[in-house]
Amino acid sequence: MIVKWELTIPELSGDEVRRAYVYLPKAAEEDPEARFPVLYMFDGHNLFYDEDATYGKSWGLGEYLDFTETPLIVAAVECSHGDQARLCEYSPFSFEEPSLGRITGRGRETMRWMIKVFKPMIDAEFPTLPDREHTFIGGSSMGGLMSLYGVMRYNRIFSRAAALSPSIWFATDKLDRMLRQSRIAKGTVIYMDYGSREMKFHPNMAARFSRVTKLLLDRGIWLNVRIVPWGDHCEASWERQVPFFIDTLLYEREE
Repeated sequence: MIVKWELTIPELSGDEVRRAYVYLPKAAEEDPEARFPVLYMFDGHNLFYDEDATYGKSWGLGEYLDFTETPLIVAAVECSHGDQARLCEYSPFSFEEPSLGRITGRGRETMRWMIKVFKPMIDAEFPTLPDREHTFIGGSSMGGLMSLYGVMRYNRIFSRAAALSPSIWFATDKLDRMLRQSRIAKGTVIYMDYGSREMKFHPNMAARFSRVTKLLLDRGIWLNVRIVPWGDHCEASWERQVPFFIDTLLYEREE
């Protein structure tokens, strides 16, 4: 079952209305006393319904979780669609790019809202397991970058992350410093992938992906890294990765 409603994030976009989504597993309907891990995700409009997705194709996430009867709650909110607004909301750092101009990173504000407003809302209204061990974060592209940022900088909240095609070529020095210096707990898990067809989009992308992988391994992260054969930077490709990252997030958790 997917619960859908509208909300505003005054800290980020004033009175702009955006959609929020919560997926509830079948087991939640069958057992009112059951409690479940929660995966917080970015770009909520692209996850469940083709008619809501930016390019008319969603991840079909609810259908997969229903079919597999996965005991997981997914909570997500639509991004802002204003000019460069998504880039700002989903960038942990400010940076400049010739094709984009100056981007003022508001990722810290986005994460603070998620942790201080959205997560308490979800924990109050839905049958969650609210502790760190059962709280995950995930997303793709800039949402993938935010997932890396979230699990590293807010490791006291999130124990696992799924970063699909993360935008790791922006503000590389700042990102690398954050990966080196963040305080993380033992047993932190990250799933990270990149499509083989995406490698041609940015110069030296393979080397950059290897660099981030090494930084994470040096920190003792339990890491599942994939180069997706013929993978692209689109929802249809990310949909095909759902079984892989869901399995990583739920694999061998301590009960």
